[in-house]
Amino acid sequence: MDVLAMKRAGMTYAEIGVETGYHPATISKWCREGGPPPARTIADDDRRVGPVWADRLSALLVGNKDLLATSLFEIVRAEGFTGSYPTVARWVREQRGPRFRGADSASVRIETAPGEEAQFDFSDCSGWSQRVGLGPVLWCFGMILCWSRWRLWWFTTSVDREHTFEGMVRFFEAAGGVPQLCRTDRMGALGRSQGRRFLLHPPTLEFARHHVIEIKACQPGDAKRKGKIERPFRDLSESFLEELVVTGVPDSIDALNHRARVWVDDRVHDRRHRTTGVAPIERFVVEHDFLRGLPGRRFDTDYVEARRVHQALPLIEWERVRYSVPTDCLGQLVEVRKPVDSNEIRVLWAGRQVAIHTIATDGRSEVWNPDHRLAAETSALASTQRRHLKLVREPAPPEPVPVGRIELPGGDFDVAAPDLARYDNLDDSTAHTTESSDLG
Repeated sequence: MDVLAMKRAGMTYAEIGVETGYHPATISKWCREGGPPPARTIADDDRRVGPVWADRLSALLVGNKDLLATSLFEIVRAEGFTGSYPTVARWVREQRGPRFRGADSASVRIETAPGEEAQFDFSDCSGWSQRVGLGPVLWCFGMILCWSRWRLWWFTTSVDREHTFEGMVRFFEAAGGVPQLCRTDRMGALGRSQGRRFLLHPPTLEFARHHVIEIKACQPGDAKRKGKIERPFRDLSESFLEELVVTGVPDSIDALNHRARVWVDDRVHDRRHRTTGVAPIERFVVEHDFLRGLPGRRFDTDYVEARRVHQALPLIEWERVRYSVPTDCLGQLVEVRKPVDSNEIRVLWAGRQVAIHTIATDGRSEVWNPDHRLAAETSALASTQRRHLKLVREPAPPEPVPVGRIELPGGDFDVAAPDLARYDNLDDSTAHTTESSDLG
């Protein structure tokens, strides 16, 4: 381009700047000096990582060989490194070589309109959690608005239906609205596959109706359709989690979620996105106006089960442990509720909360509320007195029987046979008298 010819043709510096894409001050200097300004040169020493920082980067890689150049740059910059990110990236590339190879075939991005679609999924972080001693099971629920790339990460310990709904509700509340469509893969917690179709379970349909959204599952092998959520999971596993190994692992899942929110806001939302060229938070301000409003009440994501209280013992069972309830509930049907990621259960009877317990993790088989136990013992003792503690009276003595008189009741009796031998010694007169008497 001939800037000098444009100036000779009468164009102003601003007009030439619009035509060429340069700042008017640059055009002015160009015309004043009779040619374009010299290109900025950087000394070779300034383009390389110095020996001190090279040793530090090497030590970080020895401790964790999977750290990305972006993570290494953030760590050393916090320690006082004044160089640029490309300098660190070139050094890392010299040590490990390129990360990716060329794709087998070309592809194009799938574009969506503002507020049209959000994608969600779970990422298994159990291997990292076991390695750092945080716990045996760890999952990260991720959800992202496809147009603005505004996202949310939520760490939890389950991928069941209740946790999936809870993650989606938290995303809607954080975004302040609901998109038209939510896309995921074929989660067994949400539905079942029937050939190429995916039939949603009734609770999933209820969730969709409650928020006035459509839930769609990708076809098998259609990885590109859900790439907007899969790609950020690389940032999760390759950057965020690996940086925590260096900067310090949180001691609980709640602390991990707090660190994740801070990291996403600082390292994702406030920075220029490589694809859109705009920071996600700036596009989110526009997309927010295209989201539907939140429903009037929050969707119920609690675990809810019915339990029958024992007929004699004021106890209900939850996960092989028995918990106490008031004695008024004996034999009644009650509702047991456990909020997602909570360590408490609540017992409701006829819509009224009658008990709340902390879930036992110490191996106990029974958990009693002191008031429930006192009422049960009082009732049991009162019942025992009625049955077993009656006053025992001495029986009345029998009346004396007169001498020579025997009182026999009516009826037949069995008597012993008479002893006839006793009559053999009687004299003849006695026998004759007896015989005459019998004849007369």
